[in-house]
Amino acid sequence: MAVSAWHWPEALRWRRRLRHWWLGRLPVCESWTLTQRNIYIMPTPAGWAFAATLLLLLIGSINYQLNLGYALTFLLAGSALASMHMTHASLRGLRLHVRAPSPTFCGEGVRLEVVLTNPGATRHGLSLGPATWDAVGELAWAEVPARAQTSVHLSLAAPQRGYQLLPFLHLESRFPFGLFRAWTVWRPLGGAWVYPRPERPSPPLPAHPHDNPSGAQRRHVTGSEFEGVRPWRRGDSLRHIVWKKVARSGELVSRDTPATVQPQRWLDWQDTQLRDPEARLSRLAAWVLVCAAEERPFGLRLPGRELPCSGGAPQRQAALQALAEWQP
Repeated sequence: MAVSAWHWPEALRWRRRLRHWWLGRLPVCESWTLTQRNIYIMPTPAGWAFAATLLLLLIGSINYQLNLGYALTFLLAGSALASMHMTHASLRGLRLHVRAPSPTFCGEGVRLEVVLTNPGATRHGLSLGPATWDAVGELAWAEVPARAQTSVHLSLAAPQRGYQLLPFLHLESRFPFGLFRAWTVWRPLGGAWVYPRPERPSPPLPAHPHDNPSGAQRRHVTGSEFEGVRPWRRGDSLRHIVWKKVARSGELVSRDTPATVQPQRWLDWQDTQLRDPEARLSRLAAWVLVCAAEERPFGLRLPGRELPCSGGAPQRQAALQALAEWQP
């Protein structure tokens, strides 16, 4: 009986629901050790064809009473069983661990490093890739030497800004003959920051009335600070640290000459003069990068949120994260 065309999408929906339910039950963990409980194995299409061939050989041997046919059939069947054991052993005992990915900008992709630790013999023909709800993504191939580690690098798409959780990872082996497919699915812990795509080319910084028009904010040295030197503050560049004084006193101090003091800059949502919220975020991200490159202290004003003026890499990271997680 012919199957109606609308039956296929219904079957696919049930398959998707079943896979969604199964993946949702996987635990979230920092590392994943492969054992008998989390490795799955099934014949490949070539394996099913090989099994059908063995069945035909067995039927022919029975009908014609061929001893050589029996010998060949059981020899091939034993080889297939040995292949199944080797395929399963290719994954058993491996330990997977993900190193924290670096923040990236929207559209550039997240570079993910997965470390495979092998406590046993050499593992061949391993393929690793992200597993989506419906299928397996692009795979990376690897071999792990005996009692050693190997890093596998994956490139994940980052189409949206924000804090993106790491995807499910799929590790598979069909070694040695491709008759069986052993695999596991891991739900790693952690995620990666995806910042808004900065506007290119970078627009000039806005002229804000609160900025010092002279271009340099003069400071008066008082109290424990003396001319040219002050205690080190978070965000100060390493180039401004007076290492000779640090060697004598053991305290971190920085140069505080007028030439090194940059004027503070406020990066305001209203100064972008754009309508699209994503375009505003892109422009603010470009301004943040400009201020960070010039080592200029800056503050950030968003609707409903304000980041105080500061400088250095922590301020750059805090500003970009504020842009990434901002919601209208």
